Amino acid sequence: MFFEQLVNGLTLGSIYALFALGYTMVYGILLMINFAHSEIFMVGAYIGFLVLFSILAFPPQFLPIYFLLCFILSMLGAGLLAVIVERIAYKPLRKASRLTPLISAIGVSIFLQNLIMLTVGAQSKTYPDKLPITQFHFFDVQISSLQIFIFGLSILLMIILNIFVSRTKLGKAMRAVAENHTVSQLMGINVNTIISLVFLIGGGLGGIAGVLNGLYYGSIKYNMGFLLGIKAFTAAVLGGIGNIKGAMVGGFILGIAEALAAGYISSESKDIIAFVILILVLLFRPAGIFGEEVTEKI
Repeated sequence: MFFEQLVNGLTLGSIYALFALGYTMVYGILLMINFAHSEIFMVGAYIGFLVLFSILAFPPQFLPIYFLLCFILSMLGAGLLAVIVERIAYKPLRKASRLTPLISAIGVSIFLQNLIMLTVGAQSKTYPDKLPITQFHFFDVQISSLQIFIFGLSILLMIILNIFVSRTKLGKAMRAVAENHTVSQLMGINVNTIISLVFLIGGGLGGIAGVLNGLYYGSIKYNMGFLLGIKAFTAAVLGGIGNIKGAMVGGFILGIAEALAAGYISSESKDIIAFVILILVLLFRPAGIFGEEVTEKI
């Protein structure tokens, strides 16, 4: 049971890690918690649902192309929505108190949640299961091809993001803006463009996480982002809010802890574990495992 729950935990952790990156990237550059990110995740899942539902009649040999198209459109749609939210709800409030954009984020979250509910309905949608799933057995441990796919895709995206942030000019510009907006602007960096880029990347990763969540659980709902958003935020805090590597590690730790709790205690306890971890981290190590990688704005 331990190794099967470990595999389940790594799968869940992959989704949480991708989801948490949106929280930690925005906090690192703006020092704000984008609570609307949970609805970006949900919208990405619905975009993937619409794309996959529309290709059910196509021949199986073309499925890899259409699944690639599904992830690309979900990533772009969720990323562009995140940019629009930043321009409308956050950009005018950058010089306001820290509480004001937080309230705006909660308002955007409620608006998007109710918009999707009125548009597609309040009932759960069954995610298309056109993806062929194969079961593998390693020393009596059962692993599905879907779990391998989710874990592999998440690791690949995290590696690409880490290389982008650490080795490209845009990545260096992102790190400079996170250090100081004013000095970055004096050095010729377009701060507004970099902030939009951060929302685009974070939202895109959240959209892909939404599709993976739909494929893994088999259904989506208009309010699916609320609880998962809290868990992803917990993962970001656990690793160190503002720390990209910390969000990745925090996601995997939370996923494994949740899976082990479901296997050894009860399935009902798996949702409680996220709140317990969040409370313990805030009490004993509020900076997270890796610490915060943000500087105080003066």
